[in-house]
Amino acid sequence: MRLKSELYKTEQDEIINKIIKILDLENKNTYTLYELDNNTEIQQKIMLLIPEIRKWFSFNGIKAVGDPEKIKRPWFSIIKQLTKTRYNITSKDFQFTKNGKHIRTHIYKFNLIIR
Repeated sequence: MRLKSELYKTEQDEIINKIIKILDLENKNTYTLYELDNNTEIQQKIMLLIPEIRKWFSFNGIKAVGDPEKIKRPWFSIIKQLTKTRYNITSKDFQFTKNGKHIRTHIYKFNLIIR
């Protein structure tokens, strides 16, 4: 039996490209978790891809696709799992002040893997 990664390479690439386009990673390569938590448009667009992801990917290693209700941020898990084939994702603690309120979060940097 052949793997889905062999059988559906083109379809998988299309889904990954959709995620890259949703995040606009070609123009913006850093996101804070705070920013993503508050951007429901990105969250909804990623979550709408779940049926396609189930169809074209083996999702045993992606709990967010199999059981999204059991995960706090399923959309973020999908982003990290599917973009890691093209981007190295680094994370570090990040603090800033917004409207006089101190906010502590993580900042994620997406570095394109050069092949």
